Amino acid sequence: MPVQEDIPEQILTDRPIAGLAALADFVDAHRRLFVLTGAGCSTDSGIPDYRDRAGDWKRSQPVTYQAFIGDDYARRRYWARSLIGWRRFGHASPNDTHHALRRLEQRGKLQLLVTQNVDGLHQRAGSEAVVDLHGRLDQVRCMGCERRMPRQALQSELLRLNPGWAMLDAVDAPDGDADLNGHDFATFAVPSCTACGGMLKPDVVFFGENVPRQRVLGAAAALDASDAVLVVGSSLMVFSGYRFVNAAARAGKPIAAINLGRTRADALLTLKVEQSCAQALAFL
Repeated sequence: MPVQEDIPEQILTDRPIAGLAALADFVDAHRRLFVLTGAGCSTDSGIPDYRDRAGDWKRSQPVTYQAFIGDDYARRRYWARSLIGWRRFGHASPNDTHHALRRLEQRGKLQLLVTQNVDGLHQRAGSEAVVDLHGRLDQVRCMGCERRMPRQALQSELLRLNPGWAMLDAVDAPDGDADLNGHDFATFAVPSCTACGGMLKPDVVFFGENVPRQRVLGAAAALDASDAVLVVGSSLMVFSGYRFVNAAARAGKPIAAINLGRTRADALLTLKVEQSCAQALAFL
């Protein structure tokens, strides 16, 4: 198997037209693509991303699993900000990137689409072979009895319990968060599970939390059956996504990436196109 330094990198920032042609050729040349998507897929839907072109955080890091579970104030702060952020996040629509990837599946070129996003926009665009690696924000999970409920239902309950917060607004942050500052979150009321009284948490993988093992194994099996990897809109700075690209490189599979800026896997790439996702996939 080739090692990391045996796999060349082709960065096409100075030749965008040649880059797009090379990307179309890459897709044409492979029948079973393993597609890995990230936040860059959804920015055209109005959902902010986390990182800048250098791969660094644009803002403070999101709440961790440990803080959400163990710190009552952090949990209240999360849900208060989510109450504001959900109003727009919950109504985001698929953009041209999501529709292009749906067409890739319709053409029979897709082995599996693994998304690091939690917005469900690939499914809303019509894609079916999708694994939500980090879960879905439109579902809420009870940490006690494992009961699930729609996020929209919880939104209604949050508003009922906190009517004074209903008229507040804030700048959108990634994944349904909002930059709501200068408020006393200690007074924000958070409902418990109506079935068992347990703690409610978005059904997503927080930073510091592990991706469910079966989800990883299913994606890894699809990667084994694929003949190439296409990364769309991800810096791959989070290991949960990077692991698949690293495994593909070790297996000698060609890897193409569309991303505006540096990725953690630049040295592993066969082809890199630094264009917006929608522009790069317009040929589909």
